[in-house]
Amino acid sequence: MKRPELVAQIKAKKSFLCVGLDADIHKLPKHLLKESDPVFAFNREIIDATSDLAVAYKPNLAFYESLGVRGWDSLQRTLEYIPSECFTIADAKRGDIGNTADMYARTFFKTYDFDSVTVNPYMGQDSVTPFLQYEGKWAIVLGLTSNPGAADFQYYRNEAGQPLYMHAMKKMAEWGSPENLMYVVGATRPAELGELRAMLPQHFFLVPGVGAQGGSLQDVFAHGANPDVGLLVNASRSILYAAGKVDFAEAARAEAARMQAEMAALMAAI
Repeated sequence: MKRPELVAQIKAKKSFLCVGLDADIHKLPKHLLKESDPVFAFNREIIDATSDLAVAYKPNLAFYESLGVRGWDSLQRTLEYIPSECFTIADAKRGDIGNTADMYARTFFKTYDFDSVTVNPYMGQDSVTPFLQYEGKWAIVLGLTSNPGAADFQYYRNEAGQPLYMHAMKKMAEWGSPENLMYVVGATRPAELGELRAMLPQHFFLVPGVGAQGGSLQDVFAHGANPDVGLLVNASRSILYAAGKVDFAEAARAEAARMQAEMAALMAAI
């Protein structure tokens, strides 16, 4: 998916919601466990309930890989079920180089036909550029994450006093463009998000951490939005597990609708 298509969908739906499809087999409503493919059955109902509210879906591959071959089958069926107008993200966090990186890119852009894949950039340029060679596809590189361990390395400052995450993100902007390179920036870092937006005015940011992790949608928008919105705000647990019973899809829709309404109100101001 090319940038104008993504931007058009954001404006049409008045939404920049990304639903994370972290389908944990141990958390699925019990009645779905009777299905031949419980994970896909769960994802299907979530997608049906939210596809008019969300602009993107992000399967976290760990939840599928952990199930072996049947998990990969569930992933394929899920990807094929997502409406074609929605942006798809393989949350794989791959981070290798050379032929290995080439094969990862082929996996997610050819074999599975995702629009994008998350990438760990800390082996340098040759861990990212293989994902930038495909027309209409995106690398979403880890920038500043929302987990407590981010402080272990990402805030390390160089001789000029610049934190590592900022140096890395500025350097990565040289490898791609706002048409094929996004960044992951955690919602729990709103002040830093504002600094990064000033440094990278055109790039999209994928923002986890709103909802279950406590990030504020208003803060994210205030510090991170650009004229195209430039944000994909991910929510996973707060939508998927809003209810754990037969009515899980209705509860998921209610939470997604609440977020979309808030997003629409914020977008009306730009």
